[in-house]
Amino acid sequence: MALQDTLKALADPTRREILNLLKAGRLSAGEITDHFDITAAAISRHLSVLKEADLIRDTREGKFIYYELNASVLEEILLWVADLKGEES
Repeated sequence: MALQDTLKALADPTRREILNLLKAGRLSAGEITDHFDITAAAISRHLSVLKEADLIRDTREGKFIYYELNASVLEEILLWVADLKGEES
């Protein structure tokens, strides 16, 4: 996925909070929605943006969809930022 899509996804505070929630482990869409005062449809859109940016993965189990972080993309971003700053990896 393009870096600009990833940065765009990270620009939204709700999406960053979703990523913070997923640090502790996978959650269902309903569990994620319970942490916010916005509609389930709005959370679904945020999850779609994060998934399109490859920041999260989803797994269907029965009628539930579980989301988890895709750490490899986050690592790529950190490496890019370190390179931009001139740090050695």
